[in-house]
Amino acid sequence: MDAREFRKRGKEMVDIIADYYESLNQQPPKSAVSPGYLYKLIPHEAPDEPESFEAIRDDIESKIMPGMTHWQSGNFFGWYPSNFSFPGMLGDMYSSMFNIIGFNWICSPAATELETIVMDWLAKLIGLDARYLSINEDGFEGTGGGVIQGSASEAQITVMIAARERMKVHLLSRGTSAEEAEQMQSKFVAYVSDQTHSAAQKGARIIGCKTHILSSDSAFRLTEKTLSAAVTEDRAAGLIPFFVCGTFGTTNTAAIDDLPGIAKVAAAENMWFHVDAAYAGSALTCPEFRPLSNGIECADSFNFNPHKWMLTNFDCSALWVADSTHLVNSLSIHREYLPRVKGDVSFVKDYRDWQLPLGRRFRALKLWFVMRMYGGSGIRKHIRTHVEQAKWLEQQLLSDGRFEIVTPVVFGLVVFRIKPHAVGENVCADDVNAANVALVRRIHEDNRIFLVGTKLKGCDVVRVAIGSTFGTMANVELAVQVICELTAHILCSSDDGHQ
Repeated sequence: MDAREFRKRGKEMVDIIADYYESLNQQPPKSAVSPGYLYKLIPHEAPDEPESFEAIRDDIESKIMPGMTHWQSGNFFGWYPSNFSFPGMLGDMYSSMFNIIGFNWICSPAATELETIVMDWLAKLIGLDARYLSINEDGFEGTGGGVIQGSASEAQITVMIAARERMKVHLLSRGTSAEEAEQMQSKFVAYVSDQTHSAAQKGARIIGCKTHILSSDSAFRLTEKTLSAAVTEDRAAGLIPFFVCGTFGTTNTAAIDDLPGIAKVAAAENMWFHVDAAYAGSALTCPEFRPLSNGIECADSFNFNPHKWMLTNFDCSALWVADSTHLVNSLSIHREYLPRVKGDVSFVKDYRDWQLPLGRRFRALKLWFVMRMYGGSGIRKHIRTHVEQAKWLEQQLLSDGRFEIVTPVVFGLVVFRIKPHAVGENVCADDVNAANVALVRRIHEDNRIFLVGTKLKGCDVVRVAIGSTFGTMANVELAVQVICELTAHILCSSDDGHQ
């Protein structure tokens, strides 16, 4: 394919993409194929001779499209949103055009410097403390800064490595030998709650440290009291607390941990304090949500995903550290073929030392496009619209009388379940759980909307995560219609069964 044909096919692709989004809400949101379907449709070896664009395009429509679950549909309410926007796609097109491997400043100065600038923009947009900025107000480089990771999981593992490095340095400062510090690493323990994202446990496993999973309270939060007691217990057992993760908007319920309390314990115990705000961090673009985030100003690192709820195409996970020293020291490995800039390096960051891989895409472009083409006001409108829709959904479910809201609706997530008395008189917990599991199953089979259930302290519940870029109130109204209609069928079947 030369530039002339690419120009032709590229224009066709823009039309295909635009047509897809214009008709997306008319398609069932969930794929209905069975495992292994594609293996039966596609040859088992790559073609030896070139194939045409038309042939591949036709295969996309006939073979790939049936196997796609449409995350961008306004009728997709599963897990958490994975936002798309046309400005984000335009930025990605430029990134693909340049196709750099931007592991250091020399690779492409604009890629490094734009990321530094845009991450400072974003930090200010969500109201982060000034110590997370790369460039101070006086124009000089600060000790902190931001970097774009591929996911919150990558961010979590990255800062756990930095935390481990910091604890080793601390032990050395107290007279421990380097060999002893290495041997003591198996005693390092990280603290998470039973609601923390699984990435924290995975990260501890990868870096060879222990994990202490703590019980959340009745509001599904990690508290100061629980953390403090666990640290005391572990120190008595000879373990070394080195890391704690607090969450601003958990996956299950969007709960907010006791961040000020966690910060207090972390400071007293010399633990690295990381805040995972993968989903709800986008809400901090709206000032009215910032009081909920008290405590993050004390964190050593903070992360949220613009690719979840801030209109930026996957992958774009924003990570900030208050002091990059231990992060860079733990991940920097010099090779002669990776030259460093000499002389004034105040605006030079080798982002390869801020992440696990060496290579990296020019992801700052799509974030730059989104922030410029929507502006802060457009992003805030996007967030507030979804919160208003979630509040409306909450009221509709409550007014119906058959449902109860399980956790407070703060952001765009509504967690509910069919009430016990709606299931029947003198029913047991298993009957209520079965009804809610059946509701999720019926919704999947119906396939007008898509959502998922979860289990909270033994109770099966239903989650509706509102946040699609192209979703409207009509989609939320459809969700209410489907939920109420299928609940009636389930309860009718339940009544028949009890008879």
